[in-house]
Amino acid sequence: MSKVKLRILGLSSSQSNTGFALILAESKGVRRLPIIIGVFEAQAIAIEIEKITPHRPMTHDLFKSFAKALEFKVEEIMISDLKEGVFYAKIVCTTKNGDVMEIDSRPSDAIAIGLRFSVPIFVDENIMSEAGIIVSDEELDEQIEEDEEEASTHSSGNERYKNTSLQELQKMLNEFLEKEDYEEAARIRDELNKRN
Repeated sequence: MSKVKLRILGLSSSQSNTGFALILAESKGVRRLPIIIGVFEAQAIAIEIEKITPHRPMTHDLFKSFAKALEFKVEEIMISDLKEGVFYAKIVCTTKNGDVMEIDSRPSDAIAIGLRFSVPIFVDENIMSEAGIIVSDEELDEQIEEDEEEASTHSSGNERYKNTSLQELQKMLNEFLEKEDYEEAARIRDELNKRN
């Protein structure tokens, strides 16, 4: 089996408004692999990408705690199959004895867990050939412009916090985390990081 290494390009609202599209890009190439995922799974991925620590551990954090307690290590995430438009994944682990295990998973959960362990994400070449989208140079240029615009919008969204004291920002951060409003918490965290 030939595998292709992927990186997370981003999350965007799906056209059906019932979930999100997780866009994966091959590390060395122009193909993209979009996977539709649920809102909660998108949130679990986004808060790990943003390095937000929720007040209560999420399911994927619980998995990481179990793994550490049982002394097994996640090695990689593998998007292993595509049947009737549904993607399947495996979490590849090693036990403390060195045995290799593959745990079946939805790709969204596997990726959320993989992010928490900082492991690579792969897809079978056959799946990438079947479901991948080739992006033209023009589309890549448009994507770069969109990314720069989004980064600019994200940083200007933090302007409202620039005159807020560090103590007040910390209080607001805790309130947003308590309400599980991770998007606003990320903006406040960015402002705090900018000042440090």
